[in-house]
Amino acid sequence: MIASRFSEEQIIKAIKEAEVGRKVPDICRDLGVSEATFYTWR
Repeated sequence: MIASRFSEEQIIKAIKEAEVGRKVPDICRDLGVSEATFYTWR
């Protein structure tokens, strides 16, 4: 398995932010990942 640039804590925080109502494109821009990567995490 390939090592991730992001820790599990960072990924979980990003997913929770989206659940609360923050827009996914904004979260992705802050983290420097594509929306496709975000939805893969989800």
